[in-house]
Order: sequence, then C-alpha cells, then structure tokens
Amino acid sequence: MANDLFASLRTYLNKVSDGERTPAELANALNNWVKQSGDVLKSKIDEEVHNTVTRMGFIKREEFDELKTEFEEFKKVHDRPATKKSAAAPKKKPAAKKTTTQKKSSR
Repeated sequence: MANDLFASLRTYLNKVSDGERTPAELANALNNWVKQSGDVLKSKIDEEVHNTVTRMGFIKREEFDELKTEFEEFKKVHDRPATKKSAAAPKKKPAAKKTTTQKKSSR
C-alpha cells in the first residue's frame, strides 16, 4: 500500500512539474484517493472482525436485542394462558373433619 502511495505521488508530482496538472487538482486527486483507501480499509476491517467474532460464537448487540425482544414476546404469550387457567381452576373444598362419634361408629 505504501508503494502505491509513493508511486501515485511521484506520478502526480511529475504531472504538476510538467504543467499537466495544477496543485489544486493534485490535492483533490490525493484527497479522493485517501477517502477511497480509507473506505476500502474500513470495509476489510469490518469484514475480518465479523468473521472472527462469528467464529468465536459471539453475536452483535443488535442481534442480541432482537433475540431479547422475541423472548419477551414469547414469555408474554405463554404466561397469559397459565394465569387464566390458574384463576379459572376451581378451588377444592377442605374435607369435613370427622367428629368423635363418627370415628367410633366407623370402626
């Protein structure tokens, strides 16, 4: 990459010294080259980080938030029927206690 930079600079400086280009055109061309190189480098870094993180088994924060939202919705859907069933379930009446006369007669 450094060789590309120096080669590009040499080419542009030769064109400026020969009068083919103005210093403003040189500055504009170099500015565009730096932006494009930065974008390419950034995309390569993002891709490598994504590949490494995926290989390690991690997920992105956005993916975690999506899973969390889905889980909360899942919990809400499955908690509702359980509360309805428990509220609608009939309560058992306590068994009547046998009196002492009932206990003696059953023997």
